[in-house]
Amino acid sequence: MQHFSNNNDNQPLSKFELMLKTNSVYFFDSNEFEQIILYYVDTGKFSLAKKALNLGLSQHPSSVVLKLIHVELLILDEKLDKAEQILDHLKEIEPSNEDVYIQKAAIFSKKGKHQLAVDNLKIALLYADEDAEILSMIGMEYLFLEDFDTARFNFAKSLDVEYENYSSLYNVIYCFDMMKKHDEAIDYLKNYIEKDPYSEIAWHQLGRQHYIVYDYQKALQAFEYSILIDDQFIGAHLEKAKTLEELGHYKEAIVFYHKTMELDTPTSFAYLRIGKCYEKLNSIKDAIDFYNKTVSEDPLLDKGWLALADIYIGRKNFHKALFYVNKALSIDEENNLYWHKFAEINLKLNLFEEAARAYYKCIGLEDDRLEVYLALADVLHFLGDFHEAIIVLLDARETYKDQAEITYRLAGLHFLVQKEKEGLYFFELALKSDIDYLDLAEELFPTVIELDSVQLLIGKFKGMDQS
Repeated sequence: MQHFSNNNDNQPLSKFELMLKTNSVYFFDSNEFEQIILYYVDTGKFSLAKKALNLGLSQHPSSVVLKLIHVELLILDEKLDKAEQILDHLKEIEPSNEDVYIQKAAIFSKKGKHQLAVDNLKIALLYADEDAEILSMIGMEYLFLEDFDTARFNFAKSLDVEYENYSSLYNVIYCFDMMKKHDEAIDYLKNYIEKDPYSEIAWHQLGRQHYIVYDYQKALQAFEYSILIDDQFIGAHLEKAKTLEELGHYKEAIVFYHKTMELDTPTSFAYLRIGKCYEKLNSIKDAIDFYNKTVSEDPLLDKGWLALADIYIGRKNFHKALFYVNKALSIDEENNLYWHKFAEINLKLNLFEEAARAYYKCIGLEDDRLEVYLALADVLHFLGDFHEAIIVLLDARETYKDQAEITYRLAGLHFLVQKEKEGLYFFELALKSDIDYLDLAEELFPTVIELDSVQLLIGKFKGMDQS
């Protein structure tokens, strides 16, 4: 659909609006109706667009242009079957009209029939005077089909026709990203820059690709070129700041994060990164200040609250750390890493029941790391919930079958629940697996280790180890 802008000299629009006010009926040619309808569509006044369309079709019932606009409005209203009927009729009248096939492709795309959309767009190409937009549309359909290589090929062809179509350039690089072909993306961008060395977008994208493959020096150079071409390009300043941060140039990174806020309104992301830089510089007061600005700017940014929690953990102010990690959890209670942090803080505060609850939550969120199972088992052990600790360790053993850290704990716990036979069984398995972890059992179960039956078993394995 073409676009049309109103101005004071637009007589057809003024005449049409006068007609609506006076209930008169004026005659307009089809081109004037097209301009009026498109103006109302562009300004979001769809009811007026439909009024103009209905009047236009009544005055010009054979106008293909107005019927195509009718199709577009029907597609916007999700009246796809009716739109398709009109297109089938138009195809009989003008079989070489590329817009008919473009609109049929739009309908197929909305129905999820992306290959049929591609087929129609390829027919449209045969009749079109300009290929760039249609090639880009074909690329988008292949994106829906997750055929990223073919999508990239079509976006690249579109770019060959219309070299400064940065939307297609972004899409080419997006396809490379999805295929994880970053070296190929770098080569493509270098070739593009040879033809257009003053493209700040291309330099920016080249920097991003170097950043992704950890080549931070080349990334920095590319972002600097982008800024030289356009010193108001916020994206380049932001990426340069991130790259400087990765290179450990924290003071310079802070300068460029501030630059992004000078060019546009401050963002929580920039505040957060400045806080991280100050933290790396061991300027904790400044770090806290910017983390507070982060959560003030965006109270729903959980990473800001977590950064504050980490700061206060480092300061051993666990009550404040608990307050801030609870803020993060209130935003994303399905984040197992936050629950793990919550558990660690509660352990420092001797709130063992809360720590156990958090570790259970981690496991419920499919955090099956060995450290989580062991931490939960140790907390339950401390609380005297020996049977529950055994259940947790047996669950862990299904994933980590031969881990001595699990088996020694199972051995000691079975003794604590008066199951000596099972305890000796697990001790024997543990000693066979790794006798070096015996120190762990001595630390966790000192009274069990002193039992004669256990000492006899240990002596047997130590003797075998020495021989």
